[in-house]
Amino acid sequence: MTIGFGKYAKGYNQPVDVLPGRAWVTVLAGTTINLCLGCLYAWSVWLKYLTDEKYMLAHGWAGAMTAEQASNPKSMCILVFALLMIPGGKIQDKYGPTVSATIGAIAMGIGMIIAGTAKSYAGILWGFGVGGGIAMGVAYAAPVPATGKWLGPHQRGFFLGLTVAGYGGAAFYVSPLIKWMIVNQSLSSSFTVLGVAYLIVIFFCGLLLKWPEPGYEGPKPPEAWVQAQAAKGTSTTVDWVAGDMVKTWQFYALVLLFCLNTQAGLLIIGHAAKFIKPMLASGFILVSAGGALNALGRVGTGKYSDIIGRDRAYMLNAGAAAVCMFALPSVIRAKSLFLAFLFCMIAYWVYGGGLALMPSYTLDFFGPKNLGFNYGLVFIGWGLGAFMPKLGGWIRDVTGHYDGAFYVAGGLLILAILIAMVTKRPMAKSGA
Repeated sequence: MTIGFGKYAKGYNQPVDVLPGRAWVTVLAGTTINLCLGCLYAWSVWLKYLTDEKYMLAHGWAGAMTAEQASNPKSMCILVFALLMIPGGKIQDKYGPTVSATIGAIAMGIGMIIAGTAKSYAGILWGFGVGGGIAMGVAYAAPVPATGKWLGPHQRGFFLGLTVAGYGGAAFYVSPLIKWMIVNQSLSSSFTVLGVAYLIVIFFCGLLLKWPEPGYEGPKPPEAWVQAQAAKGTSTTVDWVAGDMVKTWQFYALVLLFCLNTQAGLLIIGHAAKFIKPMLASGFILVSAGGALNALGRVGTGKYSDIIGRDRAYMLNAGAAAVCMFALPSVIRAKSLFLAFLFCMIAYWVYGGGLALMPSYTLDFFGPKNLGFNYGLVFIGWGLGAFMPKLGGWIRDVTGHYDGAFYVAGGLLILAILIAMVTKRPMAKSGA
């Protein structure tokens, strides 16, 4: 097995009928890296204690943060993450996925250690927000393009969903782990211990990420699938460069679709433990379960988008999430734990599904060759969605509840459905 800083897995330079074992190594290594980077989704557990005056003073911090302040490191992380996906994708396309993962491992370790040792708002903002954002942007840019180069066109939704499922599923294990460390050790140790562990794991998994050599072709799709796709015209045969991609209106539509799907999910992810607290004292249980649905939503949505199409899968998900957003204020007032839990799980599924749909959309529309850089540009939409957790925190501080934030999120999801209805693959001048 090829391991090291080279780009290619040696010996994989021919067409294949089935996905080779070396491709699975890349998929599983990428999933593991994302299991580390996905600690972002456990932020609501940290937020709960960062806003607890008694706990913060007892553990040597200057005092509690407001809900808005405690949301800022996550919002900063998301923004930096999204912006660094662009150079991260370029690094991946030029130097290979191992180099991207190594840079991310170092940034993640240093950033988390700073967040834990500074014991201040500035320390967490710079350590987790900036350092963690750099790590996520550069390292997250590696697994998806590396995986995409091994796949047949009929496998993209499922396997890219599986690769990014690690990021969504991280909250399933890291939320109770963070809770345990905060309660039994300290808030600071929850950052520093994870920082050291993540540096080691991301680095070694990064050594396993490889491309197939030139000449490799992924498994051929069934003839029925080929005919159906040809009739719908949903998949390109041309590899678009970024300069041409950004001249199409479809690129901006994908960015907007990404943003609108993201904003509702991040509202739930960022504040779930807080608004569920009156009904469920152990809010990390919801966060952990949400992590599982976030991961399953990526694999599940990816799979049914391979069958029914990206646009229909997107509209189905967005419609379900919009219903949940509009219903949550009444459900929370009624203190219905079952319905609140159910609607949050649907929101987690839909949010995760977007992270499988958007790279598959990008691959279908603009081709696999430049996917790292092209998807990095589309990923800006994910970063733009970070406005909603901050807005939600501000609305909570001003009004004492999240109702207004839920209504805004639901309305934006309706807008997303309308955009998805009209967004079709661009036609390349060279005959895509």
